[in-house]
Amino acid sequence: MLALAIICGGVVSFLLAGGFINWVLWGMREGVIQSQLGHVQITRPGYFRDGASDPYRFLLDGDLSVIRGGPTFEIRTVAPRLAFTGLVSINDATISFIGEGVDAQAEIPLSGGITTLAGSDLASAGADAAVLGEGLAANLGAHPGDSVVLMATTASGGVNAVELKVAGIFATPVKAYDDTAIRVPIEAARRLMRVDGATSWVVLLDDTAHTDAAIAAFRAALPADRYEIVPWIELADFYNKTVELFGTQVNAVLLLIAVIVVLSISNTLSMAVIERTTEIGTSMALGVRRLGILGLFVWEGVVLGVVAGVLGVGIALALGELISFVGIPMPPPPGMSRGYTGRIDISAALALQGFLLAFLATVVASILPAWKASRMNIVDALRHHA
Repeated sequence: MLALAIICGGVVSFLLAGGFINWVLWGMREGVIQSQLGHVQITRPGYFRDGASDPYRFLLDGDLSVIRGGPTFEIRTVAPRLAFTGLVSINDATISFIGEGVDAQAEIPLSGGITTLAGSDLASAGADAAVLGEGLAANLGAHPGDSVVLMATTASGGVNAVELKVAGIFATPVKAYDDTAIRVPIEAARRLMRVDGATSWVVLLDDTAHTDAAIAAFRAALPADRYEIVPWIELADFYNKTVELFGTQVNAVLLLIAVIVVLSISNTLSMAVIERTTEIGTSMALGVRRLGILGLFVWEGVVLGVVAGVLGVGIALALGELISFVGIPMPPPPGMSRGYTGRIDISAALALQGFLLAFLATVVASILPAWKASRMNIVDALRHHA
């Protein structure tokens, strides 16, 4: 029972920790996709590499209907965006900003990760409205209903300005974005920059799992010399680094738990071998070969590993559901402005990993005690009873 409890405890600990990290990464991924990046971005070739210095050399024009769904995926929306930068002023305050001109109606499905904190979103506002990121609004002292002036260097090198009314203040999962971001109707952005078209088309699919299929379909349908198809994963630098960090942590936890299980179970089984010395000697005296003794103890380890693995995964799944129902209050993580209620997401792959942890660690732990049992001297083993 002690060995079973040790293995189950290790499996449950690993799965709950891994399930929490899975949920955090899922939430971060979907938040970034639904508030900023979409699943796929379509640009002119080289825009993300060379467009920082002269983005309007890479303007897209044409009909968005060339972006179509496929047999294995559906498109929820295709939204044109025009990126621009400049200065925003209100009263005596002037701050630099990073702006996006957007189609407010097309952006509605892309706003799942955007929270309107005050006022309204662009879809409910007029053509001369703007919404400000929470941090930028706080630094400006701006509130819904205020008028702000956006000033920027146009594509031709001149200076232009527009006056817009603050419709609302928003927040996304990324604090750094909220500290500098302004979103305006794309026509207002075009008027400010004196250009037509868009710097990117943002595609939101019905499911993140369909991203690869959509990319393959878009690349087959659109000429490579005119369009570059960029998946969200290539643009989500912070997410990629977080996945790498958490992956290393999960592997370290897995290794630590495996070592604890191997040492604990090996010690427990070694004690069991000592207690059964007479039984081992009697079996060998009756003709059981050393290989049979070895196989007997290894088989016991296999059975223990299977039972403990199944039991541990079952307990972890039940606890995961219970904890998710209650929720885990979490403070704001680095780079974010708000806390959240955590959940446990134990995927099938993670559950299999937990089962294999119990099974393989127990089998490995049983080998040394089994080998010691098979090498016993028959006479000494029988004498141990006396």
